[in-house]
Amino acid sequence: MTSEFIIHANETNFEYEVISFSMNNPVIVDFWAEWCQPCKTLGPILERAILETGNSIRLAKVNIDQNPNLALQYGVRSIPTVKAFIQGAVVSEFVGMQPPDRVRSFLEQLTPPSPIDLAVEKASNLLIMGNWSEAETIFRNALSSKPNSSSSLLGLSKSLLAQGKASEVLELLHEFPASREFSHAQALIPLAENLRDFLQNQLPDEDENDAAFRNTMRLISKGNLPAAMDGMLEILRREKHYKNGKAHQTALGLIEMLGEENPLTPQYRRELASALF
Repeated sequence: MTSEFIIHANETNFEYEVISFSMNNPVIVDFWAEWCQPCKTLGPILERAILETGNSIRLAKVNIDQNPNLALQYGVRSIPTVKAFIQGAVVSEFVGMQPPDRVRSFLEQLTPPSPIDLAVEKASNLLIMGNWSEAETIFRNALSSKPNSSSSLLGLSKSLLAQGKASEVLELLHEFPASREFSHAQALIPLAENLRDFLQNQLPDEDENDAAFRNTMRLISKGNLPAAMDGMLEILRREKHYKNGKAHQTALGLIEMLGEENPLTPQYRRELASALF
């Protein structure tokens, strides 16, 4: 991976490519070496995380064998060592291999939230409150500025599902970009498919559980997620393998709709586990 924001720095260009550049954008310096196996693992993780920031942070890779004076100047005693520069000074660092989530958290601390990020955070809170239409408007506005924002796409999908707009959601989910939110988006697909079938009157209606399942779809389309989840749990308590896992997958989608920040989510996870096992 190479770009203006992923470069190789050395003793000749470090002052310009790192120190000067950091006056306007944060710069992460990865001190590494060819013989360092953890460095080779961490390097791609750093590069992917940098690309996810949308060119707001630069990554400069420094080979310590070729640039020993830089390693000495910045007190590098073991590798990999990663240092963050802002306004020409080291403001944060870590040593050793780190998992992707910790690398992302490290980078997130270096940049203040943008107005779009703040808007998405507001819209995410509106989802928890059940203000689906207002959240939809904010997510759409955010996507007009950042079309590939996976967090906004996921939020928009949830706000649309709770308003019964299943067909549009399925288009979004089937084209969802590779990202941290990808698995969360995939969890919504069975729910969206069942909601679409309900709206098109294509769900079976032969027994008590079928009627209850149709009613949960109706509740979802009206944005009443807790009542829908209660109904889905009742189905699973009666028939935990209903329609080859259809109720189970929809329940998982409902938990994804509620989100980890919703105070009801832990309770529903426990009740779902109890119904299934």
